[in-house]
Amino acid sequence: MTTHDESISMRAPRTDALDCDAGTSQRMSRIARKDTAPELALRRALHSRGWRYFVDRTIDGTRCRPDLSFPRLRVAVFVDGCFWHYCEEHTHIPRRNSDYWLDKLLGNRRRDVATTSRLERDGWSVVRVWEHDPLREAAGKVEAELLSARRRMGVSHGPAERTGPDEPTRSSTGPGEVGTVAG
Repeated sequence: MTTHDESISMRAPRTDALDCDAGTSQRMSRIARKDTAPELALRRALHSRGWRYFVDRTIDGTRCRPDLSFPRLRVAVFVDGCFWHYCEEHTHIPRRNSDYWLDKLLGNRRRDVATTSRLERDGWSVVRVWEHDPLREAAGKVEAELLSARRRMGVSHGPAERTGPDEPTRSSTGPGEVGTVAG
């Protein structure tokens, strides 16, 4: 018979080479999963245009948590970071443990494709923007899909349509309206 302390140590997870480096573990724990600068910029831009949304909310029947969701219009928005979602323009595979990182990042891309397919099968529209996309274009892309969904569903949710795609609802643009989604 084992004691309580022995049973805990027997169930302890095995560590591998990546888990052993305390510095790496500490750095990885500081990486934000939500409320990143690109997400905040896009949220400010959409909010200033009159759109209201849910942040990091699980979609019913899935484990999916889009960065922004508009459940009434069934639109999910993802702001993909260049490194974690393997943007071919900007991602540089780390030299250390490069095989691990390549597998990990390609796995993230496969998961993104599967998530998009699953949501679309369930009747959702999915908008993906890169963190390097110009903010006006990213917000315009999301807003265009929201307006399209609103027309398709015959819903009056959201702000009134504007004459131009980049025309803000207020007379002046906010500080987040210039630059890229990443700021």
